[in-house]
Amino acid sequence: MLAVIFGRDSCPFCVRAKQIAETLQHEKDDFEYRYVDIIAEGISKADLEKTIGKPVLTVPQIFVDEKHIGGCTEFEAYAKENLGLYA
Repeated sequence: MLAVIFGRDSCPFCVRAKQIAETLQHEKDDFEYRYVDIIAEGISKADLEKTIGKPVLTVPQIFVDEKHIGGCTEFEAYAKENLGLYA
């Protein structure tokens, strides 16, 4: 399972999403993640909108196995419900 987190380093929700992903990576053998700094990579919110198919107002934007999950709050809920986070 691969999570891709699109965010920026100055964003506290992006930092939190990375912490959740790091916890999952440590606890689950089949989980890995990749963090993409949208500023460093020159990715705009408009670029993300094209991929997601709807307006992007905030970061992070998180995908799990290429499925758009949403932001940090949605990712944490998804991880608790489907991946045993804090179980």
